[in-house]
Amino acid sequence: MNEPFKLQGLVPDTLQIRQCKITLDQLEVMTDIGFHEYEVGAPQRLLVTVELWLDMALAPADDEPASAWNYDFLRDEVRRTASARRYNLQETLLQSLFDRFAACHGVTALRISSVKPDVYADAHGVGVEISSLAGPSD
Repeated sequence: MNEPFKLQGLVPDTLQIRQCKITLDQLEVMTDIGFHEYEVGAPQRLLVTVELWLDMALAPADDEPASAWNYDFLRDEVRRTASARRYNLQETLLQSLFDRFAACHGVTALRISSVKPDVYADAHGVGVEISSLAGPSD
């Protein structure tokens, strides 16, 4: 079997991989959310995005699925959390998700957002983002 050509020693230190980001982009979930009387008990569509940065020291040493981050876990946890209870605020749901993912081994930074896409006819959606990152859009 042919081994791939390795550029060992040719990549300058300034171009070494320092982080890995995994993104679950706009997962659609139905959740009982909102504080207006007409929202209570009427599940709404919510688009949830999770971005997490991982410690590269824990990167898989091989190309085996068992060594990789489990994307199903991200998806399942968002769905489970969104359906676990009713929420008045997107912020509360996001905080629950944030706490769950921040506690995972190897996570060094985290950004989670949600958007209610069906609130205003003249807007794509209204949403919230929470993050461990220092700047407004790192």
